[in-house]
Amino acid sequence: MPTESASCSTARQAKQKRKSHSLSIRRTNSSEQERTGLPRDMLEGQDSKLPSSVRSTLLELFGQIEREFENLYIENLELRREIDTLNERLAAEGQAIDGAELSKGQLKTKASHSTSQLSQKLKTTYKASTSKIVSSFKTTTSRAACQLVKEYIGHRDGIWDVSVARTQPVVLGTASADHTALLWSIEMGKCLVKYAGHVGSVNSIKFHPSEQLALTASGDQTAHIWRYAVQLPTPQPVADTSISGEDEVECSDKDEPDLDGDVSSDCPTIRVPLTSLKSHQGVVIAADWLVGGKQAVTASWDRTANLYDVETSELVHSLTGHDQELTHCCTHPTQRLVVTSSRDTTFRLWDFRDPSIHSVNVFQGHTDTVTSAVFTVGDNVVSGSDDRTVKVWDLKNMRSPIATIRTDSAINRINVCVGQKIIALPHDNRQVRLFDMSGVRLARLPRSSRQGHRRMVCCSAWSEDHPVCNLFTCGFDRQAIGWNINIPALLQEK
Repeated sequence: MPTESASCSTARQAKQKRKSHSLSIRRTNSSEQERTGLPRDMLEGQDSKLPSSVRSTLLELFGQIEREFENLYIENLELRREIDTLNERLAAEGQAIDGAELSKGQLKTKASHSTSQLSQKLKTTYKASTSKIVSSFKTTTSRAACQLVKEYIGHRDGIWDVSVARTQPVVLGTASADHTALLWSIEMGKCLVKYAGHVGSVNSIKFHPSEQLALTASGDQTAHIWRYAVQLPTPQPVADTSISGEDEVECSDKDEPDLDGDVSSDCPTIRVPLTSLKSHQGVVIAADWLVGGKQAVTASWDRTANLYDVETSELVHSLTGHDQELTHCCTHPTQRLVVTSSRDTTFRLWDFRDPSIHSVNVFQGHTDTVTSAVFTVGDNVVSGSDDRTVKVWDLKNMRSPIATIRTDSAINRINVCVGQKIIALPHDNRQVRLFDMSGVRLARLPRSSRQGHRRMVCCSAWSEDHPVCNLFTCGFDRQAIGWNINIPALLQEK
C-alpha cells in the first residue's frame, strides 16, 4: 500500500540519519581527544617556573573541566537528536491519521494544535512546581501598614543597638561604633544628648526602668552607667515620606546619602559616667538591667557574663559555662531571670529568683551563632541565629522549640512586641521582617531607593505605647529609622 511504503521509507531514512549522526559524534570526540592531547604533551615538555606537582594538579583540573564540557556537548547533541525524532514522529502520526498525504494547511493546523497542547502542559507543570516558591515571596501586607516616619542621622559609624526609654520623657537611644551613644527626640529626630565616655565601640544601650539612667556596653572592656537630663523640643508636623507606586527599587551603597556631617556636635556632651563596671577581660558586647534596676548584667567576648551591684559597682556573680564568645544578654521584665546567647550555638537561662543559689539551663537547637535571645510574655524565649532561623521556646519544655521561623538571611538582635506578640527580625541582607509567635509572616518593612536601610540591619526595638512610632531599627548605614506599624491592619490581613 502507498501509505505503508511511505512510512517505512521515512523510518529507514530516520534510522540511517541517527546512525550516521552517532558515528559523527564518535569521530568528533576522538578527533577532539587527539587535538587536546597534543597541547597537553607540548605543555608537559615546556619549561615552567611551577613545581611539577602543581603543574600536574592544574593539568588534571583542566582535564576534568574539559571532560565536563565534553559531556555537556554530547548531551546537547542528544537532545537535539531527540527533538528531531519527535518532529519526525509527529509528522508520521499526522499522515497515519488521514491515511493520505495532508495538505500544508491541514498539517499546519494539526501542528499548531499539538504545540498548544504541549505548551499548556508545560505551563501547568511549571505553575504546579513553582506555586510554593511564589507564595513564599508574595507580599502579605500593604504598604500602608508599615510606613517610615523619621530618620535619625548623626553617627559617624555603624549603629549597633537601639533602645527606647521606659520613663518620661520618652527618648530614643543609639549605640555606635564611633565610640558614642546618642539620645534623640523621637518626634523631631533631633539629637538631645551625646555620651562620649567610652574609648571603644559602644555595642549596646539600655535605659533604667524608673530613673533617667542609661547603661552602655563597650569594646573598651567596660560598661558605664550615666545619668541624662533632656528637654524635648516642640513637635513639628510629620512630613509624608511614603513613596508612590508598588514596585520597590533596590539601591546600592552608591545611593547612600552623605552622612559625614556630625549633627551631634551641637548636643550637650557627657564624658564621665556615674559608675564604671570593670571586671571583664574582653569586649563587653551587651548589658541590661535586672528587674528593679538595682543590679545589671553584662555579656563579654571573654565567654562570661557578670552580675553587678549598681550602687557599689561590685561583682556579685560571674556566670561561666559558654564555650565561645557571648553575643547578647537579656533580662526578664518582671522576674530575676537572665538569658545569654553565644557563638557556641547555645543560649543559657540563669535563674536568680532564689538569692542563695542560681540555676542554669542550656538551650540547644541552632546550628550557628545565636545572635540574641529575648523574653516574651509568660514563659517563652525567642532566639535568633546566624543559621537563618528564629525559634520560639517554652521554658517549661526545653527539648524542642514550639515554633521555628526559617528565613533567607542571618538574623541579628531581635525584639518582641510584648503586648501584640510580634517579632521583629533585622537581617544581614538589609531587610526587616515581622512574624507572629506561631511563625506566620506578617510584613516586610519597605525598602527602596528612598527609604529603608541600605546596609546590614543590626537591631530593632519596639515602643508599644508611643503615639507616633512603635518600631525602631538601626544598621551599618549609620542611621536609625522610626516606623509606624499599623498592627490592627497586620492582624486583620493575617
